[in-house]
Amino acid sequence: MAQIIVEGRASLLSFICGSTICFVPLFRYLGRIPENIVEHYLPVLLGIYSVFIFALWRLIYRRYWTLWQVSSRAAFLGLVFGCGLILTFSDTTWTHFGWYLVALSFFHWSEYFTTAVTNPFSLQLDSYLLDHSPEYKLAALASWVEFTVEWYFLPGLKQLKWVSVFGLLIVMGGETLRKAAMITAKTNFNHYVQHVKEEGHVLVTRGVYSKFRHPSYVGWFYWSIGTQIILCNPICLVGYTVTSWKFFRERIEVEEITLLNFFGEEYLNYQRQVKTGLPFIKGYRMEL
Repeated sequence: MAQIIVEGRASLLSFICGSTICFVPLFRYLGRIPENIVEHYLPVLLGIYSVFIFALWRLIYRRYWTLWQVSSRAAFLGLVFGCGLILTFSDTTWTHFGWYLVALSFFHWSEYFTTAVTNPFSLQLDSYLLDHSPEYKLAALASWVEFTVEWYFLPGLKQLKWVSVFGLLIVMGGETLRKAAMITAKTNFNHYVQHVKEEGHVLVTRGVYSKFRHPSYVGWFYWSIGTQIILCNPICLVGYTVTSWKFFRERIEVEEITLLNFFGEEYLNYQRQVKTGLPFIKGYRMEL
């Protein structure tokens, strides 16, 4: 348990350290670095700072391979978070992409850290969800490509601030709901469907689970859609909506078969009282 707690702490410190890259543009106010140098060579300075951050944590955990793996991922996500803040507060047409980077990096880091706090025994590197699936990576890449292409040919489309603000609110709501589900379920939450009932595993029906049977999926579903609204990506918005809906429909059916095996009549009554929370998804229904 102590070692797992150390991993959570390492992740937190590394993420915070990486996010300090957002202060690099402020070097222009130090007096010793000419302002024009910072403006013209900002990408180079960001690259040098990133290398410094990774070198620092590699030095700190040179004898602890597991902690290095944890900290390197957290530091990377912190760097992305900090770069997102730089774009957010800079005078550029990529401001909304900065919002997206902040939301994306925080989501992945907080998945790991929340697991470390609420269910440390299930904590692993995969808890960052960075290697969720090839399809997930392809979807992310597609959204970046669409944003860049449309930014170049249809720049006005990427400046619909009211649309991006709406997307940001959806992302924040989805993120909050998912983390509330993880915190409420605690050790009963796992990133993977469990096929063997562990000792102490109980059916959680309080809090956000009294509103939705699968609040973590509801949160993730709307979070993913919200990211594309932030980017004003019409093509990926449709693609993300359809793909996410199909994924969660199949995932919920598989999971509910397991939950019915675990809890029987108790879960059956819960199904009757509470909806899944996702549109047009009823979950697995036993044939009588």
